[in-house]
Amino acid sequence: MIFFPSSPRAVDLAVAATIARAVPALVDTVGVFVDPERADVEAVLERVELSLLQFHGNETAEQCKCFGLPYIKAARMHAATDPNAIAAAHPDARALLLDAYQQDRVGGTGTSFDWVRAAVCKSSPVILAGGLAAANVADALRQSGAYAVDVSSGVESRPGIKSAERIHEFVAAVASFNSKENNAGGLV
Repeated sequence: MIFFPSSPRAVDLAVAATIARAVPALVDTVGVFVDPERADVEAVLERVELSLLQFHGNETAEQCKCFGLPYIKAARMHAATDPNAIAAAHPDARALLLDAYQQDRVGGTGTSFDWVRAAVCKSSPVILAGGLAAANVADALRQSGAYAVDVSSGVESRPGIKSAERIHEFVAAVASFNSKENNAGGLV
């Protein structure tokens, strides 16, 4: 759930609390933040039961871990971005989410980056984001070696509105990739 007010995907606290209560057991509820004030995250945590935090700004490791919850650190893949350096600076992060870089946007751009750059990160599990859709997710996984994918605009009918059909197509493409890789002795 996105808690970044300027995102078209931002969710209201009351709605987020309702969603979190409806999530079944063994499914993570993730709160996404961008350079938040500590009080803003604490206000969300008072009302919404989250199991994982995701930080998309310039947060330090100390800022990310001060809430006592596991976290994912996102990095925008600017030409000079070194995923291993980001992972080293956030040793407690559960994973590193690599997303496309756009100067004026911190995510949800619908654009991709050179996925091969994600393959260099060996010190942390990588979640690949940016410009993913059913038509390219298998190539993205093959090139990046990513542990997981994060998709939003690639399964939307318009910003902030998910398409059930596009979600099904995306999941089927990932499942097909995993099935082919498993049969070939690859991903488990």
